[in-house]
Amino acid sequence: MYKTKIIEIGEIVQDFKEERLLILFGPKATPELRLISVIHDHDDNKKHVINENGKLIIGTSEYTITKVGSAANDNFDELGHVSIYFRDGENEVLPGAIVVEPNEWPDFRTGDQIVFK
Repeated sequence: MYKTKIIEIGEIVQDFKEERLLILFGPKATPELRLISVIHDHDDNKKHVINENGKLIIGTSEYTITKVGSAANDNFDELGHVSIYFRDGENEVLPGAIVVEPNEWPDFRTGDQIVFK
């Protein structure tokens, strides 16, 4: 299990709600990336914590991880970065992304936990 805490929410994160896309980044994100990302207190000592059929909890919302892109764990390990789609597409999952269900945008705020298990 991996736990982290939301420390900042970018100004335009909510603009992605209609797309059902949430972008996570660790604290080393550039200013441009911070605008579109949920910044979390990333622990880069944890390795490969994102698994198909695993669980993702954001605040009080719980999801099942249905697809994991080929680079998702490496990106998360190194940068605390992963793109989370709360919808299933017709195409392959992008390398740095995961797909979760149910297809509902989470309710979250600064200080909430993010858990992968």
